Amino acid sequence: MASLDYDDAAMEIRADIKAAHARTWRRIGAPGTWFDGRTRVAIAAETRHAEACSLCAARKAALSPFAVDGVHDSLGALPDNVVEVVHRIVTDPGRLTQGWYRKCLETGLTDAEYVEIVGVACSTLSVDTFARAVGVARRDLPEPQAGAPSKVRPAEASQGPAWVPWIAGPDARGDDIPNFGPGASNVRRSLSLVPADAHGFFDLVAAQYLEADQMKDIGGRYRAIDRAQIELIAGRISFLNQCAY
Repeated sequence: MASLDYDDAAMEIRADIKAAHARTWRRIGAPGTWFDGRTRVAIAAETRHAEACSLCAARKAALSPFAVDGVHDSLGALPDNVVEVVHRIVTDPGRLTQGWYRKCLETGLTDAEYVEIVGVACSTLSVDTFARAVGVARRDLPEPQAGAPSKVRPAEASQGPAWVPWIAGPDARGDDIPNFGPGASNVRRSLSLVPADAHGFFDLVAAQYLEADQMKDIGGRYRAIDRAQIELIAGRISFLNQCAY
């Protein structure tokens, strides 16, 4: 079993990264807000499988992904509409459109389910990309935990300028204020329709990148490389991954 301790890495891995990855794996395997643990782990597995999909490869090569019809090569554990969301997010995120998102909802998927799929897929990709970066095999996915999803939609969430409803600054309350309240960036609010996955994803971001207050301290040095070097790498990766935000 590939350990989240990264004992097989050629370099020492910071303790906070290992702890954040362990929390991420526990979160993915546990019942979520709209999906149970088994479905969440299946979404993580499909996230890994998407890169081998022939339909996704054909769409990626086409002038428009909407010009190519077909059936995804999937693991068979998830409904087709969930597979479509996972595969498109993984293989061609730069060409997602609001029209495509609305068609996903027309298949019966809810906006909150869509957000939870995004949260699980992005968390899985983050841990997997780290493993590739340090030269080790992808870690074994977590075992699904028993239990039912909470199915609690935050009352504060409303439709704003994003495709999905979110918790906007003035509506954030209590523990959500530091993440979604006044002064928070839109990207930090992007998953807030499912607060548990929003908090969990940015817990991972804090370890692999910077904590929220550290991001605002341009002159501070919190890692082995300085902020300018961090942003040079981040900017290059964003360009290569077509991160339009």
